[in-house]
Amino acid sequence: MLKPRWWDVTVGAGSFAIAVGLMFGFGPVGQPRQAVALASIALFVLGYVLIGRATIGNPPPGWRFPAFLAVAALAVGVGAAAAPFLAILQTLAYPLVWVVGDTRRRGILGSVVIAASVFAGFFIGGGFTADAAISGATTATFSVVFATALGLWIASIAEYGDERARLLAELTAAQDEVEALSRDRGAAEERERLARDIHDTLAQTLAGLVILAERAGRQSRDGETDAAATTIATVEQVARDALGEARALVARTAAVPSEPAFESAVERLVERFRAHDGAAIVLDRDEIAGALDRDAQVVLLRCLQETLSNVAKHAGASRVVVRVGVDAGGGSRLEVVDDGRGFDGASPSLGFGIEGMRERVALAGGVLDVHSRPGEGTALRVVLPARMMAEGAL
Repeated sequence: MLKPRWWDVTVGAGSFAIAVGLMFGFGPVGQPRQAVALASIALFVLGYVLIGRATIGNPPPGWRFPAFLAVAALAVGVGAAAAPFLAILQTLAYPLVWVVGDTRRRGILGSVVIAASVFAGFFIGGGFTADAAISGATTATFSVVFATALGLWIASIAEYGDERARLLAELTAAQDEVEALSRDRGAAEERERLARDIHDTLAQTLAGLVILAERAGRQSRDGETDAAATTIATVEQVARDALGEARALVARTAAVPSEPAFESAVERLVERFRAHDGAAIVLDRDEIAGALDRDAQVVLLRCLQETLSNVAKHAGASRVVVRVGVDAGGGSRLEVVDDGRGFDGASPSLGFGIEGMRERVALAGGVLDVHSRPGEGTALRVVLPARMMAEGAL
């Protein structure tokens, strides 16, 4: 309704219809009165075109509102005085003063002024009689009440529409912000996942290479050429494994051995750490009765790799027992028990280590328990449910 072209059509068609009605049966008998009534219609149209139209949809109205209100009131009042039928011109004047005024206060003020001009027109045109005063007051009162009520209702609808538009804009901005935050969070989670993958794979393998290289150096210095050669061969094999792990990370696949059988992957990890650390590692896999999905394999193998790495670096254990179990329904468990020096379980852990395993297991919906005391070794247990969150495991 705030498009000038629609008001152009409304004012033009309405004024033309009023002029036609005035000339064909609804107007005064005398020609002078008819001429004055037609001039009032023309004045109203000119006031709209020259003053009021420019403010439609372009607030604030400034001086144009009082100027248009004066012209409209004069046209309606003079027209009603010349021909009572011309009081119908107020049907155009009332909505225009609300649109041009652009505020409730101006709309109400303009409605009162137009009603007063209608009353004055009836009173003057009726010869200042009591009947003319009553007729004018009745018409003006009903028209101003109806116009004000309708104007307030339309204004509330317009305000409601503006409020909805504002809320929609805020909602759109909030959605954009949430989307940006989600992207940032996704990127942060991906960085954390990559950090865990690197720590659990390449970092552990490289640490093993350092240990093997140091052992080969000692053996070479002590003249143990055969042992040094064996260690160097192990270094070569571990380096090849590291290359495979790096390629797996680049391919965004699980950075663990890719054998189809879970048992073979566990045995390979155990054999690697036997060669690294020299400790007696006993593998118990008699309880593997069911099939294990790929995501569960990734979690268990990485936890096993991290645990054996911690044993090799910190425990100083002579015997390690690894138990792996998979029930018929797909639930799985991993236990690693060593007779090493242990640690205080109440002290905060450093680095990724146990906390990284705990986070990975929690994402898979499982539980990780660690029991250790200084001088009494360490026991770690991981239990995973039968059904895992495929995304969370990685």
